[in-house]
Amino acid sequence: MEDAKKEMKFSTRNVSENREGIKAWLNPLGYGWERVSYWLQRLTGVFLLIYFIGHVIETSSIIGGQDVWNSMLQLTQTPIGHLFLILVIGTSTFHSANGIRLIFTEVGKGLGKPGRPDYPYSASSLNYRQKSGIWVALILAALAMLFGAQVLFGKG
Repeated sequence: MEDAKKEMKFSTRNVSENREGIKAWLNPLGYGWERVSYWLQRLTGVFLLIYFIGHVIETSSIIGGQDVWNSMLQLTQTPIGHLFLILVIGTSTFHSANGIRLIFTEVGKGLGKPGRPDYPYSASSLNYRQKSGIWVALILAALAMLFGAQVLFGKG
């Protein structure tokens, strides 16, 4: 009976100590590339949701007339507006490419064969193909942002 109480107390203590809440959600460090890409996927998803809501508001300003529409469009014709649009290009590209990688992962493509979890534990799911997919998503986002910068700030 005492052993059961000790076990219950031990397991309850561990559960309550592991609850970091939003702090753990915001911390991508110390977990490896898979966790960083998961964190970036969440972050870009929230950013794109906020952008989508703002875009709907901006687009619906047309009902206020031509002057209201033109004043809303002027917000994007500033250097800060251009930087924001470049950020939208990068986040949407990364979110899409990493999402495709995650879809392939869900159906088992690019994963290694399952192995016995022996100490020290290492994530067998994060093999060369998975790491390459994360890097491809990051590189595509960077290239898209450079192209967007050239279009928005370039001369030609």
